[in-house]
Amino acid sequence: MKISVASGKGGTGKTTVAINLALSLQECQFLDCDVEEPNAHIFLKPKIETTEDITVYNPLIDEEKCTKCGLCAEACEFNSLVALPNNIIFFKELCMSCKACEFVCPEDAISEQRFSVGEISIGKTHDSIEFVNGLLDIGIPRGIPVIQAVKSKIKENSIAILDAPPGNSCPVIETISETDYCILVTEPTPFGLYDLTIAVEVVRILGTPFGVIINRDGLGGDLSVEEFCEKEGIPILMKIPFDKEIAKAYSEGIALVEIKPEWKKQFQDLYAEIERSVKNHG
Repeated sequence: MKISVASGKGGTGKTTVAINLALSLQECQFLDCDVEEPNAHIFLKPKIETTEDITVYNPLIDEEKCTKCGLCAEACEFNSLVALPNNIIFFKELCMSCKACEFVCPEDAISEQRFSVGEISIGKTHDSIEFVNGLLDIGIPRGIPVIQAVKSKIKENSIAILDAPPGNSCPVIETISETDYCILVTEPTPFGLYDLTIAVEVVRILGTPFGVIINRDGLGGDLSVEEFCEKEGIPILMKIPFDKEIAKAYSEGIALVEIKPEWKKQFQDLYAEIERSVKNHG
């Protein structure tokens, strides 16, 4: 079972839900795919055992063979290669590693070089949660290769919980893709509702079964999120109250189920409900 936890906007409590679900199940994998700013390790406190450097393909141009014909630049859909009269300029940050430039080069002047974009860390928590964390290198705009490396560590026949990046962009889609279920976390505010509507469109296009968790329930008395879910036939899986004690514990790196152990049962019931939903969907 692969469960992704996502949100249309940052700060809604996506990581809160993911870590508390993992701590309630224990025998599972936790994969932090928020590679630009991972923070699940603050709560899970894993012991890191290994790290792996993540590299991607970049073209290496042999200046002696290159005739400056410009075919490589024409083939590049991402404008990472620019042909000048006497030079070919390469912008590595724009390269998507498609190798089209190498394929079209008539002089066989382009070969492969590897470019580091980040790393993943692998470890385990004291309560047997297997932990995988991705971290994108500073200044690198491409998070997807690191997310793919994190997801490659998912084990067959395991419960895998994937903490997605915030928003609705390509890294989020990469995280949710091929998961069995997606939990969308939102808050009862106009901003929360607006971004939730976009996130719902995304998961529906992907065909992933999903439900909603409302965090900070009771904040401002705004019921528009619940009305939206009812209108769209979206199940509300759980409501986490707007509670100063929960917020204080979060600021100190303490999970909800650690200060309120009775919530473990609610997260275990949440997993059972998701499992039933996936079976019915299949």
